Amino acid sequence: MKLMLAHARAALLCAGCIFAAPAAAQAPYPNKSIRIVSPYPPGGSTSVYAQFVASPLMDAWGKQVLIDNRGGGNTLIGSDHVAKSTPDGYTLMVVTTTHVIVPQLMKTPYDPFRDFTPVSTIGRSELILGVHPSLPVRNLKEFIALAKARPGELNYGTSGSGSVTHLAVELFRLEAGINMTRIPYKGSGPQITAFMGGEIEVYLNAAVNIAPLIKANRARALGITGEQRHPSFPSVPTFAEAGLPSYKPTSWSGLLAPAGLPRPILDKLSQEIMRAQRSPEYAAKMRAYGVEPFVNTPEQFTELMKVDSGRYARVIKDANIRMD
Repeated sequence: MKLMLAHARAALLCAGCIFAAPAAAQAPYPNKSIRIVSPYPPGGSTSVYAQFVASPLMDAWGKQVLIDNRGGGNTLIGSDHVAKSTPDGYTLMVVTTTHVIVPQLMKTPYDPFRDFTPVSTIGRSELILGVHPSLPVRNLKEFIALAKARPGELNYGTSGSGSVTHLAVELFRLEAGINMTRIPYKGSGPQITAFMGGEIEVYLNAAVNIAPLIKANRARALGITGEQRHPSFPSVPTFAEAGLPSYKPTSWSGLLAPAGLPRPILDKLSQEIMRAQRSPEYAAKMRAYGVEPFVNTPEQFTELMKVDSGRYARVIKDANIRMD
């Protein structure tokens, strides 16, 4: 009799498990913490962009949003990890324009389009050309003249081979007709450290990275991309004003998920990020870093990536860029 009762209890427990599993699966998203992967070391612009996503999601949903820096391999390590993750909305990734550039320069274990779901753009940052205060130049024309007088002697850094900043500097060199020596770093954080230490004299990067150096007078800004002066840097002339009107690269950031993300979760994520970007308080926080809110639907973000993939393919060809 005791044996029969034990079997009956076990059967009831199993039945409870069977009915509990669908109920748990149907719990509304999100019902646990979310992880945002940055495929770069900490300290660079993607860490800031990730925080721009994490903060409004935590405020809106009351769930913890963790930032997971997985730098290395020119973004391959973090990107491949996310590409192979479960598409349930709990593993996301912040990327920059570099996401569509690296696969054109080296073989990657993932496809930048097929293996990811574009969720939303986050922000758009103009690029600023800054030089170390030790250089005897005050404007872009003086800098170009100095670089031409000292070919190959000036050092510039890039946040990884094939990054948008790498291609932006190569494009600048082509437009200005100058030759400099490139020193690659594993992200914007190490690049900033090298610039402050005088290891490199030239720093062309997203405004979000160089803004603190400019405000602390540790970098002299010579030009900024964009059609008009940036409100956060009113004293910095555009490249057109400074004498190089043909130079027009930009840098955006966005949020991706693994391919196959269910549409209801995609819509919830995308709509919440776009709602936050339209908030005056949120926009003010971004602009303090030199970043403009950049609102795009998943479909618009997909198209943007395709357009920029073609645009930078031409730069790679014209500058004869090779991966180190």
